[in-house]
Amino acid sequence: MAKGQFPVDRLQQIQTPFYYYDTELLRQTLRCINAEAQKHEGFVVHYAVKANANPRILRIIREAGFGADCVSGGEIEASVKAGFPAAKIVYAGVGKADWEINLGLDNDIFCFNVESIPELEVINDLAGQKGKVARVAFRLNPNVGAHTHANITTGLAENKFGIAMKDMETVIAEAEKLPNVKFVGLHFHIGSQILDMGDFEALCNRVNELQDQLDRHRIRVEHINVGGGLGIDYGHPNRVPIPDFKAYFDTYARKLKLRPGQTLHFELGRAVVAQCGSLITRTLYIKEGTQKKFAIVDAGFTDLIRPALYQAYHKIENITSEEPIEAYDVVGPICESTDVFAKQTDINGCRRGDLLAIRSAGAYGEIMASQYNLRRLPQGYMSDEI
Repeated sequence: MAKGQFPVDRLQQIQTPFYYYDTELLRQTLRCINAEAQKHEGFVVHYAVKANANPRILRIIREAGFGADCVSGGEIEASVKAGFPAAKIVYAGVGKADWEINLGLDNDIFCFNVESIPELEVINDLAGQKGKVARVAFRLNPNVGAHTHANITTGLAENKFGIAMKDMETVIAEAEKLPNVKFVGLHFHIGSQILDMGDFEALCNRVNELQDQLDRHRIRVEHINVGGGLGIDYGHPNRVPIPDFKAYFDTYARKLKLRPGQTLHFELGRAVVAQCGSLITRTLYIKEGTQKKFAIVDAGFTDLIRPALYQAYHKIENITSEEPIEAYDVVGPICESTDVFAKQTDINGCRRGDLLAIRSAGAYGEIMASQYNLRRLPQGYMSDEI
C-alpha cells in the first residue's frame, strides 16, 4: 500500500499504536501463491501461524484453502477455531509439551514434525494411551546455511532444531518398531527471510541425496516438507508488495526430484502476511539533539520488536505530512536504549500528532508484542472493516 492509499481520516480516529492490515493485498498475495503452486503437481501450502495469528488474518488464509503450520498448542487451538481442517494442520517444534501433543492427537492433525527420538517415544506413548496412531515426519538438519540473519538461520549443524542427517536411518528404524506412530515424511527448514534462490537449490540437492540413500534401503517417503523461508523486500514495500513466488516454486519444481506419488509441502509465513501489515504510531514529540533530531512516537519495541531484536530494517513513512524530507532517529517510549525503530531515516518533516506508518510489519509484529512496562497490547484493524 503506497503512502497516499492509507485512509488517514479513519486512521486518525483510532487510538495508537495499532496494526493496520490491507486485506486486499493479503488476498492478492494468496491468489498469487495458489496460482503459482497449483502449476506443479503435488505442491501443498501451509501457512506458518507464528508469523501472525490475528483471527481475521487466519480466516482469510483458511478461506484461500491453505493448511496451517503450528509450533505450539495455542497455535493449534487458534487454527482449529479459524476453521483450518485438522487434516491440513502440521505441528512442529523442538519442545512439545505433553498437553500440546495430546491436543494434536485429539484433533487428529495431519502430522507431527518430530525433532528427536525422545520426542518420538513420548508421542508413541501418548498416542497409545488414546488408542491412536500418530503420523510423524522427521525434521532433519540438512546443515545448509542460508544468507540471512544469524538468529533466524535454522538449518546448520549447530542449531537446536532437527535430527542430524547421519541419524536419519536410525530414527526411521526406531519409528518402525513403535506401534502407535507411523512414519510418513521428512521435514526441513533452513531459515527465514531468504532471498537467494541458491539457498533453496542447496536444500533441494541435500534432499535429493537423502532420498537416494533411502531408496537404496527401500524406504519410501510419502511426504517431503521443505518449510518456508522466502523473504520479502523490506526496502520497497510499495514497489514490491508481493514476493517472487514464481521463482520460489519453480526452483523446487526444477531442482527437487520427487518420487511418484510424493507430495511436497511448504510452510510460508512472512512472505504471506508481512507486506499487508503496517504499525501505525503517533508522533509525541520532536526532540532536537546535539547533532540529530528525534521523532519520539507512542509505539515501542513492545509493539514491534524486530528492529531491537534483529536490527531489522522497516521503511517508515509519515502519512500525514507533505513537508520536506528530514532525517530523524525514530524512537519509542520504552525505558531501554534499544527502543529505536530507525536511525537517521529520511521521512517527511514531523510534527506532534503526525501519524507514521512502519511498513512491512504484518509478520512477527503483532504476534510478538509484549506488555513490558505494563503497556497495552496493540490492536489489529482490517482495511475492509474500518
